[in-house]
Amino acid sequence: MSRPKRFAALLAAAVFLAAASPLLASKALLYFEVQGVGGYSSAAKKAIFYSSSAMDAMQKPSLGFDYVQRFSGPSGDFAVLAVQARLAWNREGGRAVEPQLYNAYLKFKTKPFDFWLGHAVPRFGMAAALDSHAALLQPLAMSGFGFDRDWGVGLERDTAGGGWGVSLTTGSGMSAKFSGGYFLAGRIQTGVLNEDNVAAGFSLGLGRIIDAMGVHVMSSKLIEFKMAAFDLTWLRNNVEHRVELVGGRRDGKAAFAALYRIGCGLLDENRLKLEVQPAFILAGGTAKMELSAGAAYLLHPDWTIRTAAVYASDTKDVRILFQIYFYKGLNL
Repeated sequence: MSRPKRFAALLAAAVFLAAASPLLASKALLYFEVQGVGGYSSAAKKAIFYSSSAMDAMQKPSLGFDYVQRFSGPSGDFAVLAVQARLAWNREGGRAVEPQLYNAYLKFKTKPFDFWLGHAVPRFGMAAALDSHAALLQPLAMSGFGFDRDWGVGLERDTAGGGWGVSLTTGSGMSAKFSGGYFLAGRIQTGVLNEDNVAAGFSLGLGRIIDAMGVHVMSSKLIEFKMAAFDLTWLRNNVEHRVELVGGRRDGKAAFAALYRIGCGLLDENRLKLEVQPAFILAGGTAKMELSAGAAYLLHPDWTIRTAAVYASDTKDVRILFQIYFYKGLNL
């Protein structure tokens, strides 16, 4: 049996054993997700139905669910099963309906650390500390500097002063086409954002990875990835600052990216959020600037509307984007 098949069998067995213990299940949460995405691209000179690229996973019109099951024993919770998936409509892709598996992992909680296996977040960069699955503005992982999700295993631990995590994944991202690659990553964080209003992370990543965009494999050739990253989040009153720096080598060439995002919360409970995000990216011997500005308004606890304008210097493209996002918990 090949390594990918052994891994898939191990994950399936672990999920089955956990799910087959109803007496140990403490609570299950199921959420229903719907999003509509559309806009206009000045370079394509037409309407578009994606936020970044037709090849990328986020964001597109889609239907999906998010399922979380906690398992507990006499001493409390000992495991969490999470599965989040979508069916996205891709007007310009090879197939109109595009399955997207976002989360699919089983996490075991122990005193020394938490252990997970499946499709989860590699411990590298801002993506390891920021859930952006519904947002129009994305961290640098979506620009080829790491992975938002990947198949593998990981250890992590939260501490009073921050936390740490390591992961070993296949380097295939959201694609399930394994090619014998790997991505070894580790991140150390100082500060607890909810308590200190500031948190900083330092990451290292090493591997031979697939050149993938979303669920699409751009090339079956494995490419070298050796990078370090720094990320910082600082909250002050209703203003949020985020910084991410990533540098090293990708596919044998020097690569560097820098991102700064500033957001301001307005209205009661910050229901309206305005953000500006300039980013500089050097990869493959070419450099580009990308400037994004966005707004998000919470219409209702279940409904959010977002809009953004994005300018890319390499293509001179201006994208005007709109999104309506519905996310509601269902009673089980």
